[in-house]
Amino acid sequence: MVRFVVSIVLSVWLAAPLALADRPVLSGTVIRVIDGDTIDVELSSGPIRVRLNGIDTPERGQPGGKRATAALSAWVLSKRVELEPFEQDRYERLVANVFIGDLDVNAQLVREGHAWAYRQYLTSENLELCELEAQARAEGRGLWALPPQERYAPWDWRKRPRRFVDYSQETARSCMEAASVRR
Repeated sequence: MVRFVVSIVLSVWLAAPLALADRPVLSGTVIRVIDGDTIDVELSSGPIRVRLNGIDTPERGQPGGKRATAALSAWVLSKRVELEPFEQDRYERLVANVFIGDLDVNAQLVREGHAWAYRQYLTSENLELCELEAQARAEGRGLWALPPQERYAPWDWRKRPRRFVDYSQETARSCMEAASVRR
């Protein structure tokens, strides 16, 4: 269903006159904040998942992740937003710039230090995100106030080696001892 709605939305948006391509063209209400850069929006055609364009926020469990989600929730949850569609991603989400009135939510997350400019997905239209990130970094806002060892860019965090414990040589006794330690 989401794929169908995203396909229809993108078809309508791409067929829109060029004059409309310069401004947000879809309106809806944010019904859920998934994390710091993903929301669910109720459009007149139904719900749609939206990934904020050009930014990347800390993942769940990553330092700054809860704060980014809380900031986005405070700005958009249950509010009317305008979406400027960009593309559909591999997870079938609409990638878009999100606005509340004149507030560019994507840029605001970077400005407040809750997001990085997502270098891999920057275009000539959103390169100012790099400047906003540099300002937030210089002023120690948001995640830039964290100790350096906690400031992993999300794309690096997702690639980090996962801790793997090999239990193949463990005995039943050592398993039980480990379990009793938690009691």
